[in-house]
Amino acid sequence: MDQLSAMRAFIRVVETGNFTKASEALGTPKATVTNLIQNLEAHLQTKLLNRTTRRVIVTTDGALYYERALQIVAEIDELDGSLSNSQASPSGRLRVEMAGAFADWLVIPALTDFNRKYPDISIDLGVGDRTVDYLAENVDCALRGGPPGDQSLIARRVAEVSMITCAAPEYLAKFGTPGHPAELAPPHHCVNYFSARSYRSMPLHFTRDGETIEINAPYVVALNDARSFVTATLSGLGIATVPRFMVTQEVRRGELVQVLADWTSEPIPLYIVYPPNRHLSNKVRVFVDWLVRLLAETPLNA
Repeated sequence: MDQLSAMRAFIRVVETGNFTKASEALGTPKATVTNLIQNLEAHLQTKLLNRTTRRVIVTTDGALYYERALQIVAEIDELDGSLSNSQASPSGRLRVEMAGAFADWLVIPALTDFNRKYPDISIDLGVGDRTVDYLAENVDCALRGGPPGDQSLIARRVAEVSMITCAAPEYLAKFGTPGHPAELAPPHHCVNYFSARSYRSMPLHFTRDGETIEINAPYVVALNDARSFVTATLSGLGIATVPRFMVTQEVRRGELVQVLADWTSEPIPLYIVYPPNRHLSNKVRVFVDWLVRLLAETPLNA
């Protein structure tokens, strides 16, 4: 029996919750995963998993074995990586998630630089704000705005994004320019952003001289995609509070005009998020280091 392969298979079954997802994550036939687990249980002479038609439940012995196996496999991977890193460049498939704003405006335009440095790494880039099951989907890391809702995830704060409130000139010509957030009421309306996770429209927050105001402004359209959000604002569909880096050129060209300039909106902290109990491989390390440098060199608050 290949005990190391069996341990890897067992870890993935525990983390994903069933044999089908584990086989997909490992790139191994389901029958092979099943045989590995059965051989491991026979070798240990104990039941590690209780199987039902719908789910897999870890036994008490299985839970203890999982914790130790996870440490052993991580140590082996780290040992192999430390010896091979000096001999070969990082390689393999990297699974990354991030919102469209970060992908379209920040990361994708710079990926040729990453590819030039690490040509043997291929990136599967999931774009969107949907809720991700990091373990089941085998996601290596994600770039997220705001702290993760799942407290079990490891989150590293790496930057913050300043916000700007603006509107198209034709909108302001029609409805006038508000001088106070309280004026964001009919006839004024906003372009709103709603969360792809909660499907709730995000309220607007403004601060000046220690005073904070929360506004649930009326809107013509609410969206959950960054590019569409900017397009709607450029089209004159309302006033919007948007990450500044997304509209720098449009403001400079006069296609959008800043309003409520003496009020500020809380900047959005950016986090790189990792799944729990996952060894940070060399390919993930180099990507995260590259991403941190990219964010540091990008004028997110200009």
